[in-house]
Amino acid sequence: MKSIAQVMTRDVTVVRPDDNLQQAAQVMRDMNVGALPVCDGKRLVGMITDRDITIRAVADGQAPGAVRVSDVMSDQVLWCFEDQTVGEVLQQMGDQQIRRIPVISRNMELVGVVSLGDLATEQGVDTDSTLGDISAPVPPERPSTGKQPSRH
Repeated sequence: MKSIAQVMTRDVTVVRPDDNLQQAAQVMRDMNVGALPVCDGKRLVGMITDRDITIRAVADGQAPGAVRVSDVMSDQVLWCFEDQTVGEVLQQMGDQQIRRIPVISRNMELVGVVSLGDLATEQGVDTDSTLGDISAPVPPERPSTGKQPSRH
């Protein structure tokens, strides 16, 4: 089976944690993407999406030029190694319900990104099951009331 390195997108545009949200949004617009890796040098430290910008900053009335990427990015990022098989990465994507995943080297440096679209265009790669897993509804997170549910 092919390795992810054979199908991933290389030369990925990234943003830095100290960039502001307006800069990140402009890069997303110019690249026509909705997610960007956040790197400190070559080290992956997070991901930021257009949704992060909207939900975690703009919806709270924060000015995009005044908020840093590190303030709203997701720092708990699922990633894969460039030498993992396509099958392994598809499984990860389905399990975590994500459509794109950063790819890192064994030296822990970002080397690319692979998306479900990248994999869907590969001959012999079946993405139907993974797409189903990714698309399955997830109930919204609700704040805990601190009480045990009653059993009637």
